[in-house]
Amino acid sequence: MMLSINNQTTSSARALKMLLVSAALSSMSANSALAKTSDTPIHFAKGAISSVVTGQLNPKEEARWYRFNAAAAQYVIINIAPVAGTPETANVGVLYMPNGTQDGTKGGIIYQGCLPATGEYRLRVARNLMATQGKTAGYKAEVVVLPKFASKSLCENK
Repeated sequence: MMLSINNQTTSSARALKMLLVSAALSSMSANSALAKTSDTPIHFAKGAISSVVTGQLNPKEEARWYRFNAAAAQYVIINIAPVAGTPETANVGVLYMPNGTQDGTKGGIIYQGCLPATGEYRLRVARNLMATQGKTAGYKAEVVVLPKFASKSLCENK
């Protein structure tokens, strides 16, 4: 009798865990789809390997989303810097990859490396919620994407 209760409890716990994971994934998927429609494209001038976007987060705004396309094994550097004239800096950056992974950190170079997949990359620039006073936060994000031929020696064994 004790065994059946434990098995029933374990099954119920597993079913509840699966339900919660499913709900979380559905929510993330819906939020991701919603965010993509308002992403600002990052444009590179013809022949340019870098592009700079400058912006501000209003006091109640947590983040801005950007997007750009790149290929697997291209070498990328993303740097977020402060902007003069704003009381705070949006210094958190996260790069969302087409393969579902993400990478980032606070301020300075938030990503440097070889891209894992070909497709649309999404960059989230946000304020550090632990260090904000809720004021306007400025930022300048520079995205450098080396062409494939220039990335080859950096990415060939990765």
